[in-house]
Amino acid sequence: MKKAIVLLLFVVVAAAYKTADANSLDLSKAITIGNGPKTVVEYTDPDCPFCRKASKYFEGRSDITRHVFFYPLPSHHRSKEKARYVLSQRDKANAYHMIMSGSLDKKTGLKATTAGIRLQEEQLEIARKNKIDATPTFVINGRIIEGFDPVKIEDALGR
Repeated sequence: MKKAIVLLLFVVVAAAYKTADANSLDLSKAITIGNGPKTVVEYTDPDCPFCRKASKYFEGRSDITRHVFFYPLPSHHRSKEKARYVLSQRDKANAYHMIMSGSLDKKTGLKATTAGIRLQEEQLEIARKNKIDATPTFVINGRIIEGFDPVKIEDALGR
């Protein structure tokens, strides 16, 4: 019984550790994709294979609005370059789809603007303030989902 209480307390504290309130985020710094009634806040890495699977999964959903923040992982050497490239484009949503589809993986010398670099740094700071440390991470209806788990995502979105 004591172990169960300690475990429950740990889960509650761990859940409270991260900010799960999408309303407290500066969504003007995110890439907004879609215009459905359900909101998904997404922290992603352009070279993360699970992030790419999640991106493909969400492409088929017309009932959501995604707010995407890049969180390039140091182990993915071109992630920051790709994030800055996307954030430098006029049509960021289209550039996001191109990067996440892998169609620009072999292209070298992706150019970034000063504004794109600044926005990438701002997105990274938003992720850090919200204690994000893994990709993909989603915030759906106040619930944090780390990793691409379609069952948990469906559950959080409501079928």
